[in-house]
Amino acid sequence: MDGGFPGSFAEGDIAFLLTPLALAETPAEEKERAIQSGARHYSEMIGREEPPSAAYRALYADALARHAPRAAREIAGLAKGLAAAIDGPITLLSLVRAGAPLGVLLKRALAALGRDVDHAGVSIIRDRGIDAVALAHVAARRPTGGAVFVDGWTGKGAIAGELARTLEGRTDWAPRLVTLADPCGRAWLSASGEDWLIPSGILGATVSGLVSRTILNEAVRPGDFHGCRVWDHLAAYDVTRDHVETLWARVAPALRDPAVRPMQPEDPDRARRRDASRAVVAGVAERFAVDNHNRIKPGIAEATRAVLRRVPERVFVASAADPDCAALVHLARERDVPLEEAGEAIAPYRALTLIRRVS
Repeated sequence: MDGGFPGSFAEGDIAFLLTPLALAETPAEEKERAIQSGARHYSEMIGREEPPSAAYRALYADALARHAPRAAREIAGLAKGLAAAIDGPITLLSLVRAGAPLGVLLKRALAALGRDVDHAGVSIIRDRGIDAVALAHVAARRPTGGAVFVDGWTGKGAIAGELARTLEGRTDWAPRLVTLADPCGRAWLSASGEDWLIPSGILGATVSGLVSRTILNEAVRPGDFHGCRVWDHLAAYDVTRDHVETLWARVAPALRDPAVRPMQPEDPDRARRRDASRAVVAGVAERFAVDNHNRIKPGIAEATRAVLRRVPERVFVASAADPDCAALVHLARERDVPLEEAGEAIAPYRALTLIRRVS
C-alpha cells in the first residue's frame, strides 16, 4: 500500500500509515503524574524505550524457541479462517504496534493461499479512536468489505471496545478484530482464548519494526496520520525480521497441513471469558480501591509491557514458576516491584500488573 513506510520490516510486508515525529521524551514518573491527574492524555507523550538487557533478550529467545511451533500453527489456522470467511480482496489493518508482527505473517500466509491481500499499520488510541485519516487512505485504495483489524491479543478489551465505538453506525467498516489470543472474549476471530506467552508480546519496538506506540498531540497536523517515533537507537537490538522469518519458516508448511484447520469466527466460549475477565478486574479494583480501571493491565503481554513502560505498583502471576511468566518475573525482581502469586484468582489470566497511583 502506498503512502506508508515499512519500518524495519521487509519492504512489502507492511505500510505503517503513521507520521514520524521528532518529539521529546517524557520520563516515566512525570508521564504517569500527567496521565493520572488528567493534565495530559497518554497519547500526547512518549517515554524513551531502552535497549533490552542480555538476560531479557535471552528470555525472549527462549520464548520464541518454545512457542514458535504453536504460534505458527495458529497463524496458519487464522489465515485459513480468514480465507474461508471473506470473499474477495482482504485488507489487514494491524493496530500499531502489537498487531504488526501478526499482520505481517497473516499477509504472507494469505498471499500463499492465493488471496488478494494488502496490509497496513494504523493507529488506535484509547478514548481518541482509530485514525480516521488512515481509514480514508485505505478506503480510497481497497474495498473495505474485506477489511479486518489485527492485534496480537486482548487484555481487558479496551481497544476492542474503542474499535467498536469508533466504527459504530458505519456501514463501510466492520469492527472485526483478529487476534492470536483473546482471554477477555472480545475478538471476532481468535486462535484461542488462552493467556499464553506470545513471543512478540514481551518486546516493544525491537520486534515491531522499530516503531513506537502511536502519538496524537499538537505535533500531528490536521490531515496527517497519527504520529510515532522511530527508535533508531535500538537498531543494534532489532529482531523484527528474524522474528518474522523464524515463524514464517513454520507457518508456510503449516498452511499445507490438512490437520491445521481454519479458525472459526465468533467463538461460543467468548461470553464466559468476558464475564471472568470483568470479575478479575473488578476484584483487583475493589481490593486496591482503584477508581480508574486503566491502571489494571491483565494478561502476560499487557502486564509485561506495563512494567516496561509505566510505573507499576504490584505484579500478580498465577505462579512465579510458570516459564511463560519468566520475563515478567525477571522485570519485577530487577525493578523491585512487589510480586504476588495469585493462583486461579486471576483466571482467565496468568499475569496482571497494577499501575501505581501517582499524585
